[in-house]
Amino acid sequence: MSQTAQNAAAIEPLMAEVAEMIVTALNLEIAAADIAPDAPLYDQGLGLDSIDILEVALVVSKHFGFQLRADDENNVRIFTSLRSLASHIAAHRTR
Repeated sequence: MSQTAQNAAAIEPLMAEVAEMIVTALNLEIAAADIAPDAPLYDQGLGLDSIDILEVALVVSKHFGFQLRADDENNVRIFTSLRSLASHIAAHRTR
């Protein structure tokens, strides 16, 4: 199995966990499994706004033990999709 395939397989359970956290934190009326991995989180797609993104950042920071900051220049990339958020968490989590 290639490194890319291994990384993709490892990220799948994390995406499911993060999707569940998003649904729970924001009281969304969508099943976590229905969040498409590559659909936009912000605006179109899942339809989150900046307040929702801040809430998600807080929950993720508390759960995974690292800080997602509002002034991070990479936030647009980090919060592009469920997959991009999960990849960022996988690279930075402390727990």
